[in-house]
Amino acid sequence: MSIDGTWTLVLGLLVVLAFTVGTALFWDRTRVLGRTGLIVLVVVGVASTAAIEVNRLTETYPSWSALTGDEDRPPPPTGLLAGASPALPGKGRLVTYQVPGPASGMDMPMSVYLPAAYFAPDGRGLDFPVIEALHGYPGTPQSWIKRLDIVGRLDQEIAAGRMAPTVVLLPFQTPNRLLDTECTDMAGGPRSETYLTRDVPDWARAHLRVRRDRAAWALTGYSAGAFCAMNLLLRHPDQYTAAASLSGYADPGIKVGDHSEKTTNNIAWRLTHLPIPAAALWIGWADDDVDARDGSRRVAELAKPPLTVVTAVVPRGGHSHAVWRQMEGPAFDWLSAQLARPAPQV
Repeated sequence: MSIDGTWTLVLGLLVVLAFTVGTALFWDRTRVLGRTGLIVLVVVGVASTAAIEVNRLTETYPSWSALTGDEDRPPPPTGLLAGASPALPGKGRLVTYQVPGPASGMDMPMSVYLPAAYFAPDGRGLDFPVIEALHGYPGTPQSWIKRLDIVGRLDQEIAAGRMAPTVVLLPFQTPNRLLDTECTDMAGGPRSETYLTRDVPDWARAHLRVRRDRAAWALTGYSAGAFCAMNLLLRHPDQYTAAASLSGYADPGIKVGDHSEKTTNNIAWRLTHLPIPAAALWIGWADDDVDARDGSRRVAELAKPPLTVVTAVVPRGGHSHAVWRQMEGPAFDWLSAQLARPAPQV
């Protein structure tokens, strides 16, 4: 039984129901200590079931092994990446590998979407553009995979010709699922920014057939990952050409430890006080998602040439996967339009 499976939630609800019925049956038969124990059981049951549902929505712990820290490490790269075996016609393939971080000290699994063209005979001599897709907090790349069906959406957009065949990287933005890094190098903590902007790209260029030039690299993310995408674009305009934000913010909302959350890791501060790079931003939000709406509007208002901005607004839906599913396709299509096309290997 999966920790984020429907039956786990059903079991939790049944346990809560049993505890509640037991409390009603035994309330008059017990003294103060017994009644206290019955109340505690009900409260613990309700809290545990609520935690299971939150976990189902965020995919923070997609399996029991993830919760206990006993996850199997993904295998090293194999001949699959060279196109040794064909994918289904028109279907991309999702593979997961362990990506070490010599610069950051982080060592994390990363899922990779390889488009169908990656395995086609006429695609084996090509290097492909790249998008790094960053998850929210709490959450993991599994939210992109399960809740947003990123593989199906990418297959759909590429097959329709709205998007060029593109390699999409799905890295973790934190080594501790209960620690929100906002993709920054935290003082005395994880160096997530270094991992995402140095170690991950270096690994991809060494193990995948991807383009190396800035014109072929972009970022996207939802919620905290949307802040990450915008912030990392502005901090590393020599490496990325564009970013798409799905319900992002103008500031990280955490303490980085060096006060940079108020300055260089604050998008609004950067756009006000530092030279603005030549790059492109797609910024989307739901109009009833107050925090993301206000933060996204502020970024759009502060952006000045040579930074270009396109905005997209969903009337309602709040801060939710339902909204991000609506934005996902248009955001990827727009990013693809900003990126260089697949090109022959040099």
